[in-house]
Amino acid sequence: MESTIWRNWADCAQARPHRISTPATVDAVRSEVLRAAEDGLRVKSVGAGHSFTSCAVTDGVLLDLDRLVGIESVRPTEGGTLVTVFAGTRLHELNRMLWSLGLAMTNLGDIDVQTVAGAISTGTHGTGARFGGLATQVRGVQVVTADGSVLDCDADNNPELFEAARLGLGAVGILTKLTLLCEPAFALHAIEAPDTLGATLERLDHDRDSVDHFEFYWFPHTDRVLTKRNTRLPRTAKMAPLNPVRAYIDDELLSNTVFEGVNRLAARRQDLVPSINRLSSRVLSAREFTDRSYRVYASPRRVRFREMEYAIPVEALPRVLAELGRRLELSGHKISFPVEVRFAQADDVWMSTAHGRDSAYVAVHQYHRLDHTAYFRDVEAIMRSVDGRPHWGKLHQRTADDLRPAYPRFDDFVTVRDKVDPDRMFGNEYLERVLC
Repeated sequence: MESTIWRNWADCAQARPHRISTPATVDAVRSEVLRAAEDGLRVKSVGAGHSFTSCAVTDGVLLDLDRLVGIESVRPTEGGTLVTVFAGTRLHELNRMLWSLGLAMTNLGDIDVQTVAGAISTGTHGTGARFGGLATQVRGVQVVTADGSVLDCDADNNPELFEAARLGLGAVGILTKLTLLCEPAFALHAIEAPDTLGATLERLDHDRDSVDHFEFYWFPHTDRVLTKRNTRLPRTAKMAPLNPVRAYIDDELLSNTVFEGVNRLAARRQDLVPSINRLSSRVLSAREFTDRSYRVYASPRRVRFREMEYAIPVEALPRVLAELGRRLELSGHKISFPVEVRFAQADDVWMSTAHGRDSAYVAVHQYHRLDHTAYFRDVEAIMRSVDGRPHWGKLHQRTADDLRPAYPRFDDFVTVRDKVDPDRMFGNEYLERVLC
């Protein structure tokens, strides 16, 4: 296809690539990289377009990996089951395939439409103080590098490229396969309930320690939150999924259809936002259910928005939320989207936002019909004051100069990138800003 405009899901990044290719095999990916090199073009791969940044934007060759899908192999080991999956496989498809094999991913985010390579390359995470992000589940990758080499990498083979590529921002090559450490399939018992922000923060240490996957949503301009507590159960546990009618009302009608209408009203009458948030938080009702893990982790998101998310030290969370509340009052920002708070265990992935420290994730959103710039700028100033690290796939204004001190292995990553892609075949303006 020629002169096609590509846009991401949030419609805040777009590209007009020289050509778009849809390779269905690893050899086809390699051929496209070699052809691009001959033509003097840069190459980027794209998944579902759910990154809010322009990390996939290119004026060269855009590789759409939607045909490079499926599970290649399953190999039991003492530490778990290694599953090798092609890079373009969507998470929701992978989850169903794993369940049929009696397996599951250890943790997942709250959206499952991304490709496995795209989600891992941008640092997607779920929640749970004892669990890391998706990149911590990666035990091997296959990468097509700028010279057309197809390299299989893990902790023993090409270990430095493995460390860079398992959360690589698309900067070191095209991921074609990933090997994930999976575990026996399990269910989740979900308890969702309204509460106050003050009470939630008072119990925070207890909930983080005692609940497998804990998160909450704070409604700005109020002291109200929605808490979510998900507890792991064996696959053999009795399933008690939501009644289909209740599920439709809560997850489709209220969370999408009605929420879209509320945000359209808020966009026209921002003075009503505090009252809308108070009403929205009060009408929430508790619910409890048990279902397959992947069905509980993810929720449908059809209301379009822009998002910024920062990983901060857990101990800084109460101070950050208090300052955010004060900043909203002083600035006059009227925000109808809840602020999402999740947690992750420290890890050793070079470019992970949780590298070396237990982290709280604070995500802020703005409806796509409203300008997010001033709100996100104020939030970013708060996050930077506590050494926050921005989610690589979400909006931020950071640059390589101020990101380098936040990541102990930043220069190691750049060294690997310079070695495997000295001419920046896989580069673009976003990577030039955040990596130099």
